[in-house]
Amino acid sequence: MEVIEFRFHTQACEVYGFYTHPENPKGVVVLVHGFGEHSGRYIEKVIPMLLASDLAVLAYDNVGHGKSSGKRGHCSSYSSLLNMLGDSIEEAKKRCPNLPVFLYGHSMGGNLVLNYALRREAKLAGIITTSPYLRLAFQAPKWKMVLGKMLLHVMPSLTLPSGLDPKGISRISEEVEKYKNDPLVHDKVSPMFSFPVMDAGEWAIQNADQLAVNTLLLHGTADPIIDYNGTKEFHQNSNKTLLESFEGGYHELHYDLCSTEMLSTIQDWMKQQLV
Repeated sequence: MEVIEFRFHTQACEVYGFYTHPENPKGVVVLVHGFGEHSGRYIEKVIPMLLASDLAVLAYDNVGHGKSSGKRGHCSSYSSLLNMLGDSIEEAKKRCPNLPVFLYGHSMGGNLVLNYALRREAKLAGIITTSPYLRLAFQAPKWKMVLGKMLLHVMPSLTLPSGLDPKGISRISEEVEKYKNDPLVHDKVSPMFSFPVMDAGEWAIQNADQLAVNTLLLHGTADPIIDYNGTKEFHQNSNKTLLESFEGGYHELHYDLCSTEMLSTIQDWMKQQLV
């Protein structure tokens, strides 16, 4: 796999990204990672599967994540995240002119790609989301929510530990350890990053009937981080979605016990979209 790294400036941020492609791509996927992690974590399993499906891939690190600039776990606004995704889509179109564009988002990335399709005018060929962050699977302590909402108005960039338990990403202990030991993974979040994303998730569920793009939703039924039922509710509110549930699956399906089945499901769906 040849990986071409690049950087571009958007939203007052230097964004790190990379691009890779098969010999004769039939489409291009813009890949958006989850909160606290980075695009490099998709090179091992997800991206090879997409390349094998004759798809080029452009991935990037969101502001405050991975190799992109910005305070860890903070963004200036939710709109800035959508704008960054829009700029990345334009970058993909430049590298793959006249090819259909797909979006792939995991967790927070799933929140962003779904909201982008609902809020922005974009000619998309399809969307894939894994464990989309539409609703948390746990209730944060009430005091923490009250404090966070207060800080949103007075100190929106103050970062605190997110409280994410890494054990929830996979039933495979080795994958949990790899996540914990990754130097580019962080556990910080600001009020400006957390609350607008939460609100956007609920908004997406309520407005799922406006979705106009064929969308594949994949979620583990035992995900302890993001609520499977939130994804199920989004699916029930839309006539453009296919929901594939993985019994007992945790948050990062591509690194869980069901990874082979999950990746094959995506491949089969993509073949149907490219006919």
